[in-house]
Amino acid sequence: MLRKALIAALMALAASPVFAAEKEDKGDVGQYVDLQAVGLPIVVNRQLVNYVFVYVRINLTSGANVARLREKEPVFRDALVRAGHRTPFTLASDLGAVDVPKLTATLKRDAAAIAGPGQILSVVVTQQAPRRRARTPAA
Repeated sequence: MLRKALIAALMALAASPVFAAEKEDKGDVGQYVDLQAVGLPIVVNRQLVNYVFVYVRINLTSGANVARLREKEPVFRDALVRAGHRTPFTLASDLGAVDVPKLTATLKRDAAAIAGPGQILSVVVTQQAPRRRARTPAA
């Protein structure tokens, strides 16, 4: 009898995280689109010196269609990659980071063109990870 009770208790403990995870997934309905990591080039004197992987969140307005815009995540990412290769977001003072104000302004403009007017609230760089540590060039 004790053995059956222990087995039932273990089964209940094993099943509870599964149900909790399902509830958490349904509760995550924020008004944003998280982009997958994007590697952006760092260019100095027309030479590639590094890549910085950035994680970006596009915050949406309360009236935005979140499901439709989350489906467009690859399009937002493509716009960021194209902008980063057209005019690299290189910081002269740090070759292991991107110019965040320039990146956010550019992506906000491009995202508004993709999503439509009144859909994009802001763009935030949540994390930056350089591929390697590069020395800052001498002045």
